[in-house]
Amino acid sequence: MITDEPMTLPRERLRIPVKADSKAPVSLPLPSRRSNWSTWLAAGIAVFGVAVFSGIRARQQAESHLQEVADTNAIPSVNVTFPKAGGGAAEITLPGNTQAYSDTPIYAHTNGYLKKWYVDIGARVRAGDLLAEIEVPELDQQLHQAEADLQTAQANLELAKVTNARWQELVSRKVISLQEADQVKSDLGVKQALYVANEANVHRLQEVQKYERIVAPFDGIITARGTDIGALVDSGSGGSAHELFHLAALQTLRVYISVPEIYADSLQDGSTVTITQSANAVRTFTGTIVRNSSAIDQTTRTLNVEVDVDNGEGHLLPGAYVIVHLKLPGKVSSVTIPSNALLFRGEGLRVARVIDGKVSLAAITIGNDFGSTVEVTSGLSAKDLIILDPSDSLADGAHVAINEPTKTAGTK
Repeated sequence: MITDEPMTLPRERLRIPVKADSKAPVSLPLPSRRSNWSTWLAAGIAVFGVAVFSGIRARQQAESHLQEVADTNAIPSVNVTFPKAGGGAAEITLPGNTQAYSDTPIYAHTNGYLKKWYVDIGARVRAGDLLAEIEVPELDQQLHQAEADLQTAQANLELAKVTNARWQELVSRKVISLQEADQVKSDLGVKQALYVANEANVHRLQEVQKYERIVAPFDGIITARGTDIGALVDSGSGGSAHELFHLAALQTLRVYISVPEIYADSLQDGSTVTITQSANAVRTFTGTIVRNSSAIDQTTRTLNVEVDVDNGEGHLLPGAYVIVHLKLPGKVSSVTIPSNALLFRGEGLRVARVIDGKVSLAAITIGNDFGSTVEVTSGLSAKDLIILDPSDSLADGAHVAINEPTKTAGTK
């Protein structure tokens, strides 16, 4: 008969038959419910211990990794570069305006009316070429009168000479007194002086009459004409006088540039410069530094420098805006670094170098400032690894990590 009740074993030892050669039967105890629960409890404690140990170890590993990451992030990353060896000539560009080598207004030297003009703007003239004529009737009449006075003085002088010769002969014969002869001789001196005065007056009026003809004082181009036929012309350059012509010599042009004080010692008279124009970028011109003011302007802190440019072909016009390219001699021992590598400290100008992963601040001396770069004459060499855009808080001896250079497009 089968029932649902659990089967229970009698609480007695089971006898298990043994082999014939065994001396006695072996009896085994039956497992109890209490020993079964102890086994499961021990197994659970062991599993829980393993889980706790694994969790603690994982947490320790995570903390160690976080510490490594924190230590790594605590070291700043920097971009670096090497200084560029100097010794070559550096270039700066400065703006300038062209001016005619000789540029002068032309005025009349006598009063009158403009009779005729022969040149207009843009005309090329040579020294002595006739530009215009002025009609001065009063001056012509004064010259005629002076010439007549000169003829009268000459006739009186000739008569005085003859009279003096006769009286001197009479004195030698003792026909007249010496007093009378001296009077005649004195009258001869007066006549001679009067002749010289009239002759000088004629020469003066003749010279003034020459100014009725306006001529070019030098080779050049007429850049302005300020008169016309029949216009009243006043002599001189002030008051009511009006400029007749404006003449400019364009064979050679002057270019004045303001050179910053820091470059003043690098310029030398006789040096060659290159000149370009924004309006004509293809063509370049060559100029020469001829002189400078030898004084720094206190307002602009610049040196005024004159550059002469040969303009025989006439491609440059006076008043044009140009760019002057100056070559500055570099020092053999100097290097060039980017301007963003400089550190301005209270103790002076510094550059941060990287040596064995540590920062080393170097004191430097600046030569020429080229804007985006500067010339360093002492304190650095071309083999020094310097930091770009250093932090103001960067300290000497601090550990830094060097960033890998950024790869440009097309590189592998």
